[in-house]
Amino acid sequence: MPRPPDYRIIYNWDGAPHGYSKVPQSMDDLLNKVYAPLEDTQVGALFWCVGEHSARWPSHVLETLGDVHERCYENAQSYIFTENIRRMLERGEDPQKALIEKGHQLGFHVYASIRMNDNHFNGAQISDLKQLHHTELTRLRIEHPEWLLGDQTSEWFNLSWNMAIPEVRQHRFAHIQEVCRLYDWDGVELDWQRHAFHLPEDEAYRLRYLLTDLQRAVRHMTNTLAEERGRPFYLAARVAGSLEMCHRIGYDIATWIDEDLVDILIPSGGAATDPSIEVNSFVNMCCDQGIDVYPGLDSGLPDLFVGPEDQETKRNMRTCAITSRYYKAGAKGIYVFNWHANRDSRRELLSQIGSMKTLRNTNKIYAATHRFIQREGAWRGAYRIDRIYGEVPVPLKKPLTDTGPIITLDIADEPVLDYLTELGLRLRLSEWVQGDIVDVWWDGVKLQNAEVRYCNLSQSHKISDVSSAVWLCFVMQPTEIEVGKHKVKVVLGERHPQLAGDITLTDVELVIRKK
Repeated sequence: MPRPPDYRIIYNWDGAPHGYSKVPQSMDDLLNKVYAPLEDTQVGALFWCVGEHSARWPSHVLETLGDVHERCYENAQSYIFTENIRRMLERGEDPQKALIEKGHQLGFHVYASIRMNDNHFNGAQISDLKQLHHTELTRLRIEHPEWLLGDQTSEWFNLSWNMAIPEVRQHRFAHIQEVCRLYDWDGVELDWQRHAFHLPEDEAYRLRYLLTDLQRAVRHMTNTLAEERGRPFYLAARVAGSLEMCHRIGYDIATWIDEDLVDILIPSGGAATDPSIEVNSFVNMCCDQGIDVYPGLDSGLPDLFVGPEDQETKRNMRTCAITSRYYKAGAKGIYVFNWHANRDSRRELLSQIGSMKTLRNTNKIYAATHRFIQREGAWRGAYRIDRIYGEVPVPLKKPLTDTGPIITLDIADEPVLDYLTELGLRLRLSEWVQGDIVDVWWDGVKLQNAEVRYCNLSQSHKISDVSSAVWLCFVMQPTEIEVGKHKVKVVLGERHPQLAGDITLTDVELVIRKK
């Protein structure tokens, strides 16, 4: 079968535009909202989420969205979203069919995106099922609590399907097959990462053959469908961002590649962007089979916003740096997820990140990867499968030798002096005071002449001259910044004698601004 074309950017829409118009939404309004962010950008393919557990079309295998509570909804947003779909169906319209036709007219490939184990049940437990009021709930889940993971997985994901149950895999396969056969898609995406809790946690690696079983069954089905149609029907899969996490979750990537069970592999985080995806490892595994690797970005980055740029500027600069690194590592293109946008809000990035050429002259911030674990509250446990090699935040302890945390920055640019307005290394230190001594090395060379800039003074009612966090800033020279990996060592020399707590290194960033 021919390989997929070069999409440059794959844009995943989660179906949210159904909820962006008052009831009843017209088909023209839906189509305009879906394609406005994509037109005249570097996007080449739309992956359209067809739903989670219920059908948004007349189905023979699934319950229709909204039926479980007889079209009585738990909140206004669920009402708007679901009733816009139901009114379309009542008018004899089919949003999937219309989206595909419109996408093809505009020159996009359009895939069905199927979330393999979506769990947006707000941390509900199996004991909550009978009284739970949630539009995405189904009678099948209520009637078969023994098919759910329960306490065999992270607490927040108790109601996720247990893929070790044969009936569950058969149910998921029937869903996928119906979606693929009903419409003129260019392919289908199995989104294993939404959400990546599929098997009893202690057995996931040993039971990985069961996820492969379902991946293989879908591949056989799509191959048959391609033969019947006389043209390719591609299969994409979204998986974890590191091979270690793929093993822990139950994705046997090596077997999927060896058996040609996927055309497009999308390594990504499960919650927020993973900025340290092992792109090179996936590319090396896939290259002999001709499988394309599109590392994924999510709606945000896994750390608190700390400036000093405004939030949108910093997001864009970091995104350009992350995607540049991914291209350097061999990525075919970039996949974006949860980038809810109108015609203008993401247009700058969607016109830049589709190739290394258009990224070359963008401003960038290369940053250390944050490790973040949500232990309490909403989405507790969701982030623990991502960014397992996060290097910050890290406390600075007084060493016995001349040592400290070493941060790796992988640079994809070679700065040229004539085109630069700023080239600097900056480290953010929390709980720093004058009198603390922190030494910084770049590739084994101790940096001198640090400038201390206090953080967020504007938030102190424009009165204070100090804050409890500072940026330690160094001017760098282009000769010090080559393409490749660089080591930043941070050593606590002296801690102010009147402070008992630690200084914490929260951020390490190389800033490149170009004319």
